[in-house]
Amino acid sequence: MFPNMFPLATSQLQPFSALPVMPVQAMTQQATRHARRVYVGGLPPTANEQSVATFFSQVMAKIGGNTAGPGDAVVNVYINHDKKFAFVEMRSVEEASNAMALDGIIFEGAPVKVRRPTDYNPSLAATLGPSQPNPNLNLAAVGLTPGSAGGLDGPDRIFVGGLPYYFTETQIRELLETFGPLRGFDLVKDRETGNSKGYAFCVYQDLAVTDIACAALNGIKMGDKTLTVRRANQGANPQQPKPEQESILMHAQQQIALQKLMLQPALVATKVVCLTHAVSADELKDDEDYEEILDDMRQECSKFGSLVNVVIPRPPHDGEPAAGVGKVFLEYVDVDGATKARAGLNGRKFDGNQVVAVFYPENKFAQGDYEG
Repeated sequence: MFPNMFPLATSQLQPFSALPVMPVQAMTQQATRHARRVYVGGLPPTANEQSVATFFSQVMAKIGGNTAGPGDAVVNVYINHDKKFAFVEMRSVEEASNAMALDGIIFEGAPVKVRRPTDYNPSLAATLGPSQPNPNLNLAAVGLTPGSAGGLDGPDRIFVGGLPYYFTETQIRELLETFGPLRGFDLVKDRETGNSKGYAFCVYQDLAVTDIACAALNGIKMGDKTLTVRRANQGANPQQPKPEQESILMHAQQQIALQKLMLQPALVATKVVCLTHAVSADELKDDEDYEEILDDMRQECSKFGSLVNVVIPRPPHDGEPAAGVGKVFLEYVDVDGATKARAGLNGRKFDGNQVVAVFYPENKFAQGDYEG
């Protein structure tokens, strides 16, 4: 049939059959690439293609941004190390649009910009899929706040760095809420261990206190660390509060001084060390389990010095709260043993939990006061 329709000699047909044919899928990918890529700026020097791909695939899954089925959202990453930016290619146009909601997310300790690339064609992209992020994304799952006035470029997002690793999420929130209630908060943790990475991200309900909080908290000592607190898009030079805010700032600084006394571990060495996150109340209910835990603690903690006593408060049978439950108190013969124990035990893992070890007042321990 074809020779009759197209009366060309066989020699004339060969050049056409020799032409490479691009698969339809490949043509579609090429045509949609501009709408499937996002620009990620402000990358730390340690970033590489694999770490960027893994990170963005994981956060896309966390926020519910994957719409192209199971698997990783990221299919390709190109990094320009000199200029510290990357192009991250997603599987679909819709996933790329969802990724735009990640602007300002913390990657390896630094907030990064997420933008459209310069070759993005809005009018053409609109025919390929959604051009805006899905409004139902769970941004709180990755420490972002929905409607936070432009993400990284918004005026209301604060980066809090230099946090001591032993600070709990509750303690950090209490410190930050000295200035007022938070609209969003995220203590960034290691994905494998669940331990704090030493920095957090927050947004205040009242945006007027943002500069006050930054000025009051930035540069203060917390234990063995110095806090870095600034607007996420301002670099190292936070704005100063206005003159009419000075009285509020002074009051807040007084409150912070009190918070510091409560939050940081006692710096005066004593013969008693208090461990938290070493045991749970449920583990202490059974008599045999309790004695086993007590023996284990004696054996492990006697490696640092001569133990006088080990006290592990137990929950009462009536279920009422009791002081000191969940803590372990180690009394040593001398301060040297207690000092070695605190240094050796602080940050160690017991049953997957990271232990916090601090010195405890000897007079309170002698009185059986385990509340502190």
